[in-house]
Amino acid sequence: MVGKSLRKETPRSAHGFWQLGADRPDPIALLQAQDEGRLPHLLPIKYGRMVASPFAFLRGSAVVMAADLAHTPMTGLKTQLCGDAHLSNFGLFASRERTLVFDVNDFDETYPGSWEWDLKRLAASAVVAGRENGFSEKVCRKAALLVGEAYRKVMARFAEVPALDIWYYYVEAGDVEKIFAHYASKKGQKQTAKMVSKARTKTHEHSLQKLTQLVEGRREFISDPPLVVPIRGENIHTFVEDDLVEKLTLEAVAKTLRGYLDSLENDRRQLLSHYRLRDIALRVGGVGSVGTRCMVVLLEGGAEEDALILQLKEAGPSVLEPYQDAMPPESHAQRVVEGQRLMQATPDIFLGWHESELTGRHFYWRQFKDMKGSADVAAMDKTTFGSYLGVCSTCLARAHARAGDPSGIAGYLGKGDRFDEALADFAVAYADQTERDHQSLVDAVKSGRVTAETGI
Repeated sequence: MVGKSLRKETPRSAHGFWQLGADRPDPIALLQAQDEGRLPHLLPIKYGRMVASPFAFLRGSAVVMAADLAHTPMTGLKTQLCGDAHLSNFGLFASRERTLVFDVNDFDETYPGSWEWDLKRLAASAVVAGRENGFSEKVCRKAALLVGEAYRKVMARFAEVPALDIWYYYVEAGDVEKIFAHYASKKGQKQTAKMVSKARTKTHEHSLQKLTQLVEGRREFISDPPLVVPIRGENIHTFVEDDLVEKLTLEAVAKTLRGYLDSLENDRRQLLSHYRLRDIALRVGGVGSVGTRCMVVLLEGGAEEDALILQLKEAGPSVLEPYQDAMPPESHAQRVVEGQRLMQATPDIFLGWHESELTGRHFYWRQFKDMKGSADVAAMDKTTFGSYLGVCSTCLARAHARAGDPSGIAGYLGKGDRFDEALADFAVAYADQTERDHQSLVDAVKSGRVTAETGI
């Protein structure tokens, strides 16, 4: 078996290794290098969100962890990676059949690479988040151990079933509720039911009510700077360089829409042909991606109250690209879309991409918050936290099995807990490192090296 033979070259116990090297790049410098080309006036918001806590720092510092993982042992078994598989990048959303499902839901950094990188990020995030919840060190290490155990056992099952079964497998919201009913506390069961119920209300009608208004019979986005800024009038200067303002005509925007439509299957193009462009707004969301050009687009159909909001988001190089030996993509946005289609069981029907003829920037598109729901990790007790991590690990294993070699990965992991123990050792050590890096950001803000706006 290929996977088992790799243990000689890379022992499973070797994955417990983490040591700060003398030549480790300055984490603040790595973050600031990633800011190049982003909208400068939004960067203080990014750092204001990251400075809030070690877990917030971890969420925004995938570039730092990628550089660190490059110096850790690798098996060489490749799959499609999420690239940023921390525990808050999983959640609920609607499938094309309108079923509420749970899965990985962020693919900005997706890239072909070594499967263990995603798993190490998930395990490290479990320890960092667990500490912030006030859990003991024993409980936090056990949480990381659970990530490895759940992933290993699920991957072993996928190694024994037909590839088609893996492709069709997905986790429904009802499955999550059943798992929590069996393993989580009463409080956790209530939290899960609330999360599912809330996600079901986040339809496109809800988004329209929250983000838009009628002005003289015309629907448009509500201005809420700096988080939502309609791109019209003087606001255009917050989005594009001065020399491009005159070129940003309705015809140019229409070309952008046509470029996106070309990336879709014919039936999706037919569906969107019933809509026309009404408004565009710059929108700030997330942590690490703040400063990239993220927009929402309002489309209206011919019927009364027939409107749709799509989101388009700027895509740059994956943080994994310098460290994984895959061919760099021609389009970063296409990389995101194709990675999501490969890893996610039921990707958004409006998922597509285009390249701006004006700026050469790459953007990917999707429907805005279609029944999207996320767990309140900070409110979880330890049993609920463990149940949640088990579901996340299951979804990650399924995504890796779809895109990689489940037999090879399962063969390497084996039936025992040797890898799980090593993963837990790494997660604890890297959580310590994350706390030190977060303190470095706190110090950088205090010294004026980094500007941060908190509370936004």
